[in-house]
Amino acid sequence: MRIGKQDQAFTAIATSDSESVTVRGRDLCDELIGQIGFTDYFWFLVLGERPSAAQRSMMDACLVAIAEHGLVPSVQAARMTLAAGPEAWQGAMAAGLLGMGSVVAGSSEIAGLYLAEVLAKAKADGTSVEAAAIASLGDLKARRRKVPGLGHPQHSGGDPRADRLLAIADGLGISGTYVGALRTLAEHAPRIVGRPLPINVSGAIPATVLDAGWPLEAIKAVPLLARTAGLSAHLYEESLRSIGFIMSHKADQAIAYDGPAGGRRTDAA
Repeated sequence: MRIGKQDQAFTAIATSDSESVTVRGRDLCDELIGQIGFTDYFWFLVLGERPSAAQRSMMDACLVAIAEHGLVPSVQAARMTLAAGPEAWQGAMAAGLLGMGSVVAGSSEIAGLYLAEVLAKAKADGTSVEAAAIASLGDLKARRRKVPGLGHPQHSGGDPRADRLLAIADGLGISGTYVGALRTLAEHAPRIVGRPLPINVSGAIPATVLDAGWPLEAIKAVPLLARTAGLSAHLYEESLRSIGFIMSHKADQAIAYDGPAGGRRTDAA
């Protein structure tokens, strides 16, 4: 991203006047509302063109796969925020999205960047993707770093969401260099790292949508948009039957204090 002085700033996304709204060159009311599904619109907004049927199906599958995974930290943050401020849905939603970092949900971006790095290394060195993947895994092992896109604390035997997404990509004819690189890493990682490391959903999402034509720079938008739907469900439920303070209370019970001793003095001064 370039930041600096410009004589004139531009946007190619949308404009409006007193009579119409134009989005990516299309009249919002006459050509888009009621004429386009939301996944198509998401793709159209970001890229300026409608997706193919295969691209739509792949993006749909990824959005569904990552929208919901139970009471993960981002969901807990959102629900406890709404419990504390029932009128502030926007604050609760923001709390949940802000919690999507390198470990939970936002890890798709890191995995996508890693896959791009492995592919770029192979191209730059004139080696195979397999050789670049093996070298990269060895480097991560030496530095005691996790392998982005592989392994899962709960789905240790294999992430079923990842398996399904990869099967869909294969069926749609989308699987290409990114999916290939991911599978190569998964093939060699257990031997090099020394433990099972199946492909996780955070690896499958960027691999499949990048092969479908989605831009690397916008990878994080996919889990963010998907989790917004999941958070909406949790916040609606929270407004009907709150568990925010229950979670807060359980956390207080589960965490023991190990700081300096203190408390009110009872001896005479």
